Amino acid sequence: MYNLTDRNVLLGVTGSIAVYKAADLASKLTQVGARVDVVMTPEAERFVSGLTFLGVTGRPPYIDMFDVQSGAAELHIELARRADVMVIAPATATTMARLALGLAEELVSLTALATRAPIIVCPAMDTQMFEHEATQGHLETLKSRGVQLVGPEVGRLASGHVGRGRLSEVDTIMGAVRYVLGRGGDLAGKKVVVSAGGTQEPIDPVRFVGNHSSGKMGFAVAEAARDRGAEVVLVSGPAALPDPYAVCVVRVQNAAGMRDAVLEACAGADALVMAAAVADYQPAEAVGQKIKRTAEGLTLSLVKTPDILAEIGERPGLVKVGFAAESEELLANARKKLGSKGLDLIAANDITAAGSGFGSDTNRVVLLGRDGSEEELPLLPKYEVAGRILDRVAAIIGARQA
Repeated sequence: MYNLTDRNVLLGVTGSIAVYKAADLASKLTQVGARVDVVMTPEAERFVSGLTFLGVTGRPPYIDMFDVQSGAAELHIELARRADVMVIAPATATTMARLALGLAEELVSLTALATRAPIIVCPAMDTQMFEHEATQGHLETLKSRGVQLVGPEVGRLASGHVGRGRLSEVDTIMGAVRYVLGRGGDLAGKKVVVSAGGTQEPIDPVRFVGNHSSGKMGFAVAEAARDRGAEVVLVSGPAALPDPYAVCVVRVQNAAGMRDAVLEACAGADALVMAAAVADYQPAEAVGQKIKRTAEGLTLSLVKTPDILAEIGERPGLVKVGFAAESEELLANARKKLGSKGLDLIAANDITAAGSGFGSDTNRVVLLGRDGSEEELPLLPKYEVAGRILDRVAAIIGARQA
């Protein structure tokens, strides 16, 4: 996944029942190409064996700060120096106290003290412990030093109570890692606006005119832009997807709401990627009460929805990217849209092709540029398709600035 491939992630694991999530995190980081070194406190190994981390990363975990079997003269220094990022998950109240006070009483806090890589801390503890003024004070100290704090979340805790203290989900922590590693990417300092999902145009309080868009392509573009350092605003229709980490998400319902949100977000933006499947038509009038079923059937009068790209028009410095989801005459229809909307780039995809329809995790697109270029991509995960689109966006921005 682009900014995780061949990166060195140092994962610190401390003594909490949430250690099982750390094993999942280590596995998923490894699966996307990261090299994961695990350091554990002795208390963490009482919950999950170090053998588990060896199994999911292919690399031996480190537990004893005085281990002479590693072959390193100073193990914590070697681990600290080669890390691109250090993630401590779960981080107990004791661990956060050690980090805030600069104590180095076991290998996790010792290595954290030695590293100059960015540090991500993911707290996990009971609500009463998290809310204690000592813990809150340590959190403020860590934030003031630039530590990235992720969570904790509200949920059911080991005590059986429900409250804030639950370790963030693995996908959220993965998003934080990618965000931190991408802060110096080729889109750093740029603002990218992305639209995603379909819109729902109300017929009555129960029914609407809509489409099958899942929003996955737009969300993938938003995450990929974030992972390259961009400030990202994601304007989403009612897609059933969680908000990506470190992305400003604006949820809208219909085409009018999406128009307003996109136009506002484009102020000062460097690029707009319109991946949303905005409804072309809406009922001429939404009925205030539920329409009852009758024997005569129902006829709807439809009118055009706002043309968002047309309203944006030509804006100096704004790179405009569109999508053409077609079921016939793919390239002809895409080229027509490329010209009529004044786009710099359009991604054309055949929604009838296997793996390229609504709701899939993959896509096969042809990228058509204003300059006449044509690039056909193979079937790829949508995140990788997003990366190829952003390669073109970054190149256009760079060329214009040069």
